Formats: sequence, structure tokens, C-alpha cells
Amino acid sequence: MSIIEAIIIAIVEGLTEFIPVSSTGHMIIASSLMGINKDEFTKLFEVCIQLGAILAVVVLYWKKFFNFSKPSFYFKLLLGVLPALILGYLLGDQIDALLEKPEVVGATLFLGGIVLLFVDKWFKNPTIDTDEKMDYFKAIRIGLFQCLALIPGVSRSAATIIGGMQQKLTRHAAAEFSFFLAVPTMAAATGYKLLKHHELLTSSAENIKLLLIGNVVAFVVAMLAIKFFIGALQKYGFKMWGYYRIIVGIIILAAFFMGYKLEA
Repeated sequence: MSIIEAIIIAIVEGLTEFIPVSSTGHMIIASSLMGINKDEFTKLFEVCIQLGAILAVVVLYWKKFFNFSKPSFYFKLLLGVLPALILGYLLGDQIDALLEKPEVVGATLFLGGIVLLFVDKWFKNPTIDTDEKMDYFKAIRIGLFQCLALIPGVSRSAATIIGGMQQKLTRHAAAEFSFFLAVPTMAAATGYKLLKHHELLTSSAENIKLLLIGNVVAFVVAMLAIKFFIGALQKYGFKMWGYYRIIVGIIILAAFFMGYKLEA
């Protein structure tokens, strides 16, 4: 992977991690178009640049994350992240196997897009406009929705936002809690991958340089993407993202059935 390729993948990650379109699907398209060899380091890179993206959440919402006078916030995050961490650990090999199948990513993107077309109609009367009004049981239920994102292409953001709206949160509150929940979720996933494949870093200064560049780029782009998404969600709802997912899903499926090699 070259520096330019690393920057492009990081831009894709930063743009798509927090909006309900699946960063996995977009990185498959980007890496395939560039002809990147999906070796073990490339797969590690695509996971570890999430650190830059989640740092953007911490910086944008620093008052929330460093307000230690309200420990209930941290308990809700812990309860929300536990289901995905447990299931992800137990089904790690099966999840990795699905990541090797672009047709699965394309199908889940397409089906998820159809779901997003109707989300705004399904959850019309929210009663909770901030996570502070949300109890611990709702945090757990949103965490269960997050487990759906273990299926490549579902989109962690989409699953948790829909889960929040199903628990009577407003679109804005559900989106923000989705951002918050991303921090421990992706930090744990990245930490696990780094521990498991630490030799890929210690064996090459070039790999470390690429990871540093990727995380910086993902951080800057994610900062902009989060601000844009909140505004667009408030104004337009989910339908625009639904149509977009359907188009991307069709592109991936069409490429797969036409014999074009997409490497997940």
C-alpha cells in the first residue's frame, strides 16, 4: 500500500464511519478500484484507522466524555458496548469469513437501504431528546441492535441509530448516542487487532508511518463528516441514505455477478 492509497482509504473511512452507509462496503470499492493487494497489513490498516475516526468524536464531544460528575454516561456506554464485544469475540472467525464475501456486503447494503427508506415513518413520536433521559435498559437494547453490525455491510451507525429511534430517541439524540457508542466499540476492536497482529507493526517502520498518516487523515475527515451528517439528518431524515445504499449495493452485486474481483 502506497501513501496515496493509504490517504484515500482513510478519507473513505472518515467519510463513511459515522453515517449509515457502511464504511466496509466503501473501502471494498475503493481498494478494489485502486487494485490494492488485501494482505494482512491492509486488513489491519482498515481497522486501525478507526482510532482516528473515534478520536474525532471525543474531540467534538469532549465536554461529554470528560464530565466525570455524571458517571451514568459511562455506565450506559459500557452496557451498550458489551453485547457486541461478547458476540464479536465468540464469532470472530465467522465474521472474518463473511468479510471475505463481497456479495454479502452488497446484499446487506441493498437491504439496509430499503429499511432506511421507511425508518422515518416507523418512528414518528420520539419522547427522549438526550441520552441523559435514557435509562440503562434502553442502552442495553441499543447495544443489541449494534450486534447486527457484526454482519459486514449492515453499518454500525445505521444499526445503532435505528436502535435508538426504536427506543423512542429523537433522530438527533439517537445519532449522537451512536457516535458515543462508537468510541468504546471501535477502540476495543482496534486494540484487539493490534494485539493480535502486533508483529506487522514492529517489523516495519513503513507500516507504522502508514498507520499514523491514515489515522490523522481519518480524524480530520471524520470531524467534518459528523458535523455534516447531524445537519443533513435533521433536515432530510434517512431516505437519502437509503437510496444511496441501494445504489452502492447494486454496484457491488453487479460487479460480483459480472465476475469483477472485489477483495473484501
